[in-house]
Amino acid sequence: MPRNTVAGAGSAAGGEGGAPEPSSPVQKVWKPELYKLQLEAPAPCPLRCQRTLPLPPAKSTAEAVEANNAAGRLYGSEYHGLMGHLEAEQLLANARDGSYLVRRSPQSDGYYTLSLRFNKLAKHYKLLHKPGVGHYLRGQDKRFDTVHDMVADGLINFHMQLHASPIIQQINQQTRNCYQQSPYMTLNGRKLRALSNEMGGKAGSGAAPAAAAAAVTSESKEAPKGMEAAVEKQKSEEEEETPAPALDPMPLVYEKLHHFKVHTFKGLNWCEFCANFLWGFTAQGVKCEACGFVAHTKCSELVPPKCVPDLKRIRGVFGTDLTTMVQLEPHHLIPFVVRRCVEEVEARGMLQEGIYRVSGFADEIEALKLALDRDGEKTDMSETTYGNVNVIAGTLKLYLRLLPVPLITFQAYPSFMAAGRNGKQAEQLQLMTEAVRHLPPAHYSCLQYMLEHLKRVASHYAVNKMNEHNLATVFAPTLIATPQHMTNLTEEIFMLSSLIAHCKTIFARN
Repeated sequence: MPRNTVAGAGSAAGGEGGAPEPSSPVQKVWKPELYKLQLEAPAPCPLRCQRTLPLPPAKSTAEAVEANNAAGRLYGSEYHGLMGHLEAEQLLANARDGSYLVRRSPQSDGYYTLSLRFNKLAKHYKLLHKPGVGHYLRGQDKRFDTVHDMVADGLINFHMQLHASPIIQQINQQTRNCYQQSPYMTLNGRKLRALSNEMGGKAGSGAAPAAAAAAVTSESKEAPKGMEAAVEKQKSEEEEETPAPALDPMPLVYEKLHHFKVHTFKGLNWCEFCANFLWGFTAQGVKCEACGFVAHTKCSELVPPKCVPDLKRIRGVFGTDLTTMVQLEPHHLIPFVVRRCVEEVEARGMLQEGIYRVSGFADEIEALKLALDRDGEKTDMSETTYGNVNVIAGTLKLYLRLLPVPLITFQAYPSFMAAGRNGKQAEQLQLMTEAVRHLPPAHYSCLQYMLEHLKRVASHYAVNKMNEHNLATVFAPTLIATPQHMTNLTEEIFMLSSLIAHCKTIFARN
């Protein structure tokens, strides 16, 4: 099985009690590089007009006077009136990257000019506005509610062109063979098998259900134990061979074209074909109106014609950005998957030896994931349905691991690590108190919830053998935005262990 499949990302299949998880990071589904590059792009900074706008020439028509007044109302204090490009460049020369202003060029004919600074150079664009449509640049299709949003989107695209060309080149060099290893297949493989089974049944074909059942059964096989497991793990890490092709989750012969349309995504979104971030503020990519497949425009050209509209109703929450998820549940600060799993673990797993360290069956974890995606808050997670509490614990870890932006975000990671390296406990706690303030609200609330839960788990160490350090060893690869390919997490584990031990003090100060 490929290392970045859901079963691999969640836990290895073990026996009834399961097998211990490795403490080294597991390959994650989403690629963070483009997202981190977007964070580094210069922010828009309007250059306010400090002078009294000159009146239009005495011979100006009433229409010209009204147009000048309307521009002042439309663009606000960043409108500088009549101004040539040399004067605009002189103003921008003393400003930081991202600074911009709006002006009326002496040669303009029904348009205004947006002048902005990027990479220490001034750029000029013909700026237009249409009521009910928004702001746009001549010759471009994108529309924006404000000039600020337009500049933000432009600065990100400039920054990507300057710094992300190797990644974009990799995206452009992909082939259709990447589909089987895509996040779309990783997250939805079991659902597609189930839907294929249904379609095969409706078509009266015995082959499709049998093939689907075989695919599910193959995932349920137990992983090798003891020395055999260690040997298999060492081989997989040393050989670095190309992963074996994934089983086709839709063995049924099936073709249906996707209906991709350019889409403006709210919140953070990643391409389900290449796993890279959809950058920008508007028209970041495309979305299939039938099944919900999200992709870069270029990537969508490689997606095979296997649109399954029924998938849209069970797309679910795994792999969705945390802030977006919380916005969908305005009455809860904690996503329902986290709440339900924590409640179940605290009800019947606190005295389970090796809780969170010992994994459940990968196939049962996948089944619970599918149920949570399909049924949401109403999912039956009782002991009758899922007798092995390690399945609940493994599903919670899987949910957190599939977050595109980890609980301890990329921006906050350096602050947390600096705090953990401070040897004086009082100063360390103060620095950690400041570090958690760098988290977005959804991440702050969920991290607090998880740390307080893990603190309660650690309080039963005498029975469950899971103290703060042991829990930190298990959760560090999941909760922390560790750099790709990092294998030594000693400092991260120490920092997270301290967070768990002192969470009440740290969050009480906030």
